Amino acid sequence: MFVRRAYVPGFLYPRDLRMWPYTVPCVAELVEHGLEFTQPVTFLVGDNGSGKSTLVEAIAEGFKLDSRGGRAAVATGSPNPSKTLLGKVLRLETTAAGSRMLGGPRRNKKGFFLRAETAFSMTENLGGVPGYWEDNTAEMSHGEGFIAVFGAMFREPGFYVMDEPESALSFTACLQLVALMHELGQSGAQVVCATHSPILAATPDADIIEVGEHGLRRVNWDDLELVDHWRRYLNNPAAYLRHIADS
Repeated sequence: MFVRRAYVPGFLYPRDLRMWPYTVPCVAELVEHGLEFTQPVTFLVGDNGSGKSTLVEAIAEGFKLDSRGGRAAVATGSPNPSKTLLGKVLRLETTAAGSRMLGGPRRNKKGFFLRAETAFSMTENLGGVPGYWEDNTAEMSHGEGFIAVFGAMFREPGFYVMDEPESALSFTACLQLVALMHELGQSGAQVVCATHSPILAATPDADIIEVGEHGLRRVNWDDLELVDHWRRYLNNPAAYLRHIADS
């Protein structure tokens, strides 16, 4: 692993916690207590607006992963030097391996950030660019492009951050990503992923953190609210849909 903990140091503590994003419960909890990483693969699972994407983007920034080019210490593409409000104050407590990676030569930095808002643009513009992937992902479906990116950029021990990577993936492709993340975790890499997908969250041996109005809490996959909703829906769709059809 490369990162033990994400936290906000005292000298950077926000002056006004009544301002966004500090009003978001999970962000407020991170500011107050920090967030520890206990397993090579960590999932942040929560509804829209819960703050999970805000957290993973700031974590990626803390490891110097670019939100447009995706890589650590981007040498090509169109890097984005700006930081989010949380990213400006969040710091990472790294392991010895993480410190060596961040402090060493740029060629030794291994990491990638797949961000929901910029993922499609990356798949269309970075195919064939040296240091990225050889396939012309602009000619593929979004799902095929994502799988090509995963295969090319998530291949060796590094720090990998993903924000809702399931957005373009079929059921089968999600299973492929589960296999890849599990393999990465076993190989010495570290993955932090925000997701809505019960398929991805079921990755073996992953640490699952449920994000919501309660803030942050570690749960088992079976106890996820997301999993409960999907089970109920698939068992009896009419129980959910009648409220829409009758409105």
